[in-house]
Amino acid sequence: MLKTRILTSLILIPGFLAALFYLPELYWSALILLVSVAGIWEWAEMAKFSPLIRKLYTLITALLGVFVCFSIYTPVSNLQDITMFWGILAATLFWLTLAPIWLMTRVTINNRLLLAIIGWLLVLPVWLSMIGLRRVDPWLLLVLIATVWIADSAAYFAGKRFGKHKLAPKISPGKTWEGVLGAWLAVSLYGVLLCLIKHYDYWIIVGLWGVTVLSIMGDLLESLVKRQASVKDSGSLVPGHGGVLDRIDGLTSSLPLAAFFIYFPLYYTVWFSYV
Repeated sequence: MLKTRILTSLILIPGFLAALFYLPELYWSALILLVSVAGIWEWAEMAKFSPLIRKLYTLITALLGVFVCFSIYTPVSNLQDITMFWGILAATLFWLTLAPIWLMTRVTINNRLLLAIIGWLLVLPVWLSMIGLRRVDPWLLLVLIATVWIADSAAYFAGKRFGKHKLAPKISPGKTWEGVLGAWLAVSLYGVLLCLIKHYDYWIIVGLWGVTVLSIMGDLLESLVKRQASVKDSGSLVPGHGGVLDRIDGLTSSLPLAAFFIYFPLYYTVWFSYV
């Protein structure tokens, strides 16, 4: 399993980096949308949608996404910006309010409409965030994604080697506080390295700690959904890693909030224009 995991990463990472730095924005948006649609398909399966509803849900998501991607060629050329603005805000509110309550109560949600909305709130803002953050700076997006990857890997190996104290035994028995500490230490070293090489302010390390906490929250929420759906992985599309959602669970919570923080002056301006 570990060999397959490493081999898959060695294939996917160079492809991702090439797309991140060299694809035109439209093609980048379409590529990440394709990944997001695959995540929506997996979500619909975990939510126990009927085959017909699952196909319709995925198709509607894909068509809406394509329309947003190509809206730059329509009279509503700012539709992508509007969608990004409200999508990131909706995800931020979800992760700061509803997600913690869901994790604490571990309630099982059976309403199909509510599950469909939650699926969109989990997956689509990641797509929008990856478009928006790449516009700001592809290196910024890479730094944030790498933070989540480093935290996830460090938590896995530290937990496997030293794990004794369970983080959330009723949600994900394999996660431990020792794994969280390993993630925190690895991300701290990564932050120091960034400061030395890129001459960032050392306050960036505090920001990376926040990204790490958020990524753990996203990981736990997906673990809760998988446990309630009685599945080990969200899918099998990524050999050695499970499904798409298994790979982006930490991004679902961290990237939208990072984008919200970076675009906060815009939200601040819009808010005070209404009051």
